[in-house]
Amino acid sequence: MKTLLTLGGLAGILITVPLTAYDNLADHEKRFRESATVLSEIMQASDKGIPQDLIEKASCVAVVPNLKRIGFVVGAKYGKGVLTCRTTSGWSALSTIRIEGGSVGFQIGAGETDLILLVMNDRGKEKLLQDKFTVGGDASVMAGPVGRSANAATDAQMHAEMLAYSRARGLFAGVSLEGATLRPDTDDNHDVYGPEARQSEIVNGKFKPTASSEPLLVELRKFPPRDK
Repeated sequence: MKTLLTLGGLAGILITVPLTAYDNLADHEKRFRESATVLSEIMQASDKGIPQDLIEKASCVAVVPNLKRIGFVVGAKYGKGVLTCRTTSGWSALSTIRIEGGSVGFQIGAGETDLILLVMNDRGKEKLLQDKFTVGGDASVMAGPVGRSANAATDAQMHAEMLAYSRARGLFAGVSLEGATLRPDTDDNHDVYGPEARQSEIVNGKFKPTASSEPLLVELRKFPPRDK
């Protein structure tokens, strides 16, 4: 049985709405705000943050706050985050994405990791907007360089379609996402923008950003586009 909330409507008409709808929207708004906090804190990390010139060159930025990770030799990852891309009128509305998958390596324990993904060119954006893609299989994703500028980046990093970063327990670094899958969270996007919304339309400017997405967009507007 669903929990219902009854609101007073126009002309005394009562409007009954499932509470789950409000719960979902509250979760989305919280994720939008947390994504802004993650990006802001990482960019304030001076010589240990993401090079500013890389964000200025990025076509899209994805932020996944509190990515769940658990592992003993074979690790697993799961999380939800947001994606925004540059349009002719600025950064787009936020689309919700999911990251899932495993990695093989010597990792022990469980915890949460903040993840940032920079999509560096149109090829990377095209693959990210697919219904589902596998990191390392469908797109080249490398651990991104850190510092005030990208001068120390290798040639391979500068030509990667995507660059990935993580922050766990206060430590920030480039990260490998080999084998993980990323896809749009269609249900969440429908909650926010309506039943017809598609991720490609959201990040290409068809939908207006919500009020709760503004903190992240404000952070990103600090880095105007730079020629690649």
